[in-house]
Amino acid sequence: MLIKTVMTPICPFVKAARPDEAAFKKTGDSQTKHQSGQEVKEKQDSGESATISPKCPFGYDSETFKLGPFSCMICQALLFESSKCVPCSHVYCKACISRFKDCPLCGADIEKIEADTNLQNVVDRFIEGHARIKRSQVDKDQPEAVGEKKTVIYEDVSLERGSFLVQQAMRAFRAQNIESAKSRLNICAEDIREQLERMGTTSELCSQLGAVLGMLGDCCRALGDSSSAITYFEESVNFLKKVPTDDLEIIHTLSVSLNKVGDLKYYAEDLQGARTYYFQSLNVRRDAIKNHPSSSTQILDVAVSLAKVADVDRNLGNEDVAVDEFQEAIKLLDSLTLKPEEVGLEQRRLSVLEYLKSQVSEKQHDSNP
Repeated sequence: MLIKTVMTPICPFVKAARPDEAAFKKTGDSQTKHQSGQEVKEKQDSGESATISPKCPFGYDSETFKLGPFSCMICQALLFESSKCVPCSHVYCKACISRFKDCPLCGADIEKIEADTNLQNVVDRFIEGHARIKRSQVDKDQPEAVGEKKTVIYEDVSLERGSFLVQQAMRAFRAQNIESAKSRLNICAEDIREQLERMGTTSELCSQLGAVLGMLGDCCRALGDSSSAITYFEESVNFLKKVPTDDLEIIHTLSVSLNKVGDLKYYAEDLQGARTYYFQSLNVRRDAIKNHPSSSTQILDVAVSLAKVADVDRNLGNEDVAVDEFQEAIKLLDSLTLKPEEVGLEQRRLSVLEYLKSQVSEKQHDSNP
């Protein structure tokens, strides 16, 4: 039995706001706007440069889930391959509306679906320009005229653009609109590559690109394109290895990408290749335990990796080695004491433990017919 690696996509650019934070932002929105405007005016009056955080006029934001005029009402992401229902003229993504016989909005029978290229061109231009602010360069060596107010400079929002694209991709992916998700992630990856060329290799950019490439691998896997999925996951691993492994989230993403390559090779019956990647993931997780010995999730991850390696070893005929690995994982989970706030991990611990013990008892049963 192969334990599958499941990972919920995490935006590599921003943390999701907690519900209480969202409520706070909502209630204090008008006050914040007033304060921001007042601060800008005061800085302009005093001759200081002011920085304004740009806002999308259509309400598309990287930290909220509003629907705008370019959204598909089915997947709730930006329209991709915009398609119009005839005769009602409501527009959706092609992949989304192709699953329906009646219009989800008005209930009218769909006689046919037509491509709305004009609208899609507008959406594509909107995506290309979203969060791209062109600013005039201020010559610091040039003396300013007396009484001249300094220019209001809009801040760089390239990370907000990346977050915006990833959030749209995640919405599309959850709704099984995979090609839409791939399109948005490819744009995001291109943006980050451009920044890498311009700014050089940094831990932040490498971690972002590694996460986005991993998501692209998930898209290809969902489409059944194992070869492309492996390519993306391997590239993700290469970038994540450039990041210091003291961040548990980076460690988790790196180990999961390694396991996903292992899974794909396992399904392709390349057992030795699968073991190579599973073992790399195991080593990454073992190193994490050394630096974070009290992390329950890391201990659980090590147990899962041991199970994967042991499963391959058993299939390769290394039975004694496999049993030792299963038993090592059992000892880890038996000795794991969860904190009260980690009660949600107990079900996972018990599930993995049950599987491990079943594998050991299977060997004992075979030895005593």
